[in-house]
Amino acid sequence: MPIANYLFMALDAYWGKRNFMKTDEPEGEIRKDEKKGGIYVIQKHQATHLHYDFRLEKGGVLKSWAIPKEPPVERGVKRLAVMVEDHPLEYADFEGTIPEGEYGAGLVQIWDKGTYDVEKWDENGITVFINGGRLSGRYCLVRFKREQNSWLFFKC
Repeated sequence: MPIANYLFMALDAYWGKRNFMKTDEPEGEIRKDEKKGGIYVIQKHQATHLHYDFRLEKGGVLKSWAIPKEPPVERGVKRLAVMVEDHPLEYADFEGTIPEGEYGAGLVQIWDKGTYDVEKWDENGITVFINGGRLSGRYCLVRFKREQNSWLFFKC
C-alpha cells in the first residue's frame, strides 16, 4: 500500500472526530517520507477526566495511548495505557484549549517531550529508550491479551 494511502487511513479516525473550524488542534498533513521514529511527547489533558496522552512517532504519524494516571518515572510503577487514534506529527507541539462541545474538550499542555529509540516494536509489545525531560530510560508497553487496545506502560 502506498504510504500516502496508509497515512490517510491512519489519520482518518483523527480527522473524523474533529471540526477544524472550531478547534485549534492541528489538522496535519499526509507525510510521504516515512520516518522510523524519533518524536516522543506526553501531553497532560484535562478533559472530562485528567489523563496523559503518550505519543511516539512511527510511520509518519504519532501512535497514541491515553494514560489515566501520571506516567511512571521509577521502576515498579505500572500504568494502564489505552491505545487511541493516531495523531498527525504536528500534534507533538500542540498546547491549548479544545473548545466545549468538541471531542476531547479541555486544556492540553505538554508534560514532557524529547526523542526515543526503538529497541522492539511488534503487535504485542514495544520497548523504547526515552530521552525526555521527565522520563528517561527504557520503557515498555505490553498489550493485554484479552483487550485489543489496553496496554501496560512501565519503566523496565
